Amino acid sequence: MTTSTTPWQNWAGNVIASPSGRSNPTTVAEVTEVVTAAAERGSRVKCVGAGHSFTPAASTDGVLISLDDLTGIESIVPTRDPDGHVDGADVTVWAGTRLHQLGPLLWDLGLAQPNLGDFAEQSLAGAVSTGTHGTGRDAVGMPATVVGLQLVAADGSVLNCSRGSNPEVFEAARLGIGAVGIITKMTIHCVPAFVLSAEEHPWTLSAALADLEGFSRSADHAEFFWFPHTDAVTVKRNTRLPGDAELRPLGRFRELVGDEFLSNEAFGALCRTAARRPSMTPRINRFAARAMSARAYTDRSYRVFASPRRVRFREMEYAVPVAAAAGVLGDLRDMIDRSGIVTPFPVEVRFAAADDVWMSTAHERDVCYVAVHQFHLMDHTELFRSAEEIFLAADGRPHWGKMHTRTASDLSNTVRHFDDFVSVRDRLDPDRVFANEYTERVLP
Repeated sequence: MTTSTTPWQNWAGNVIASPSGRSNPTTVAEVTEVVTAAAERGSRVKCVGAGHSFTPAASTDGVLISLDDLTGIESIVPTRDPDGHVDGADVTVWAGTRLHQLGPLLWDLGLAQPNLGDFAEQSLAGAVSTGTHGTGRDAVGMPATVVGLQLVAADGSVLNCSRGSNPEVFEAARLGIGAVGIITKMTIHCVPAFVLSAEEHPWTLSAALADLEGFSRSADHAEFFWFPHTDAVTVKRNTRLPGDAELRPLGRFRELVGDEFLSNEAFGALCRTAARRPSMTPRINRFAARAMSARAYTDRSYRVFASPRRVRFREMEYAVPVAAAAGVLGDLRDMIDRSGIVTPFPVEVRFAAADDVWMSTAHERDVCYVAVHQFHLMDHTELFRSAEEIFLAADGRPHWGKMHTRTASDLSNTVRHFDDFVSVRDRLDPDRVFANEYTERVLP
């Protein structure tokens, strides 16, 4: 471990911490040594991945552990369906592996993660521990694909967890927001490699809200981005094809223009203009919506799911029942138009299937995820406050890695297994070695 004199900040720049030390362990034994030494000193420990959480989930004034040297695939066990046919594999992966590294590794083995979010820089453990999800009415979030994990507890013990071994620890740790222990490796269920046929085109929010349920089922993975102050949306529909389907990826020029220039360089310039002259934001959004032309391509699943995100922003995301989603979006539109709040960032609308993960935002119900964003040089306070009121009125649940104001007192009534989770946390970390300002707010 090295003594730290350099502050740490997350990707968005809204969380800054001053850890007392930093550690980059290369083995599980080294992780346990760091944890036990910190516990003996009465210091705290937090693990950090890519820092893409918008909450202080990884912030600490104690020891900051990076698992960037614990990466790669450890083992693969083929799995079979009830008829005896191979339906994928349970793949054990070291926790520090970044998603952009894991996709190609799995593809070379004829495998893929069944669903992914849109940011590939995250570490596997960080993505799972905060509840990262993609979109798809029949697709669960990443924590629900975890079938086993290895956890270093506060006393330095190493626990191997699954439904059959340490089942309560498993249920808590597969979406543990860093409060239960440090995940050093996890086993995820992967499916045979597949290709995605991607279709993107302009549409309108009015049309989407007229049959949001139908839209959610219009493709294996459907989502759209709505540009506030307009009726314009950009639709993204991804349809699964077999892994040996012909690839028709974006040409390098189209990729540079669409993903690099329009979505990052030009969009960043528009956001900076909006920050300097907020009154121009509606015109900027109309221009941005028109610039997003239709396109279609076919590529490996992990290449389609994720795209480069270099324009920094703040984000709040809530999961609301699918039946309530159209009303939520209508209320959000009316609130923005009525209040005079401006934002150049689109509102992202995605879907997920119900799962059984204790702390999941999709626990036992199909959900629609609605994410509001604000450019990092613009004040997000009023937009997020007003949006959160709408989300809460619809029985929304906050994404653990996105900004929100919820506390333990009201979350305990929202999350069915909240008390079960807290009981496991209390047993494994009675002295709060893994606590920080965020866990102290959302957990008792």
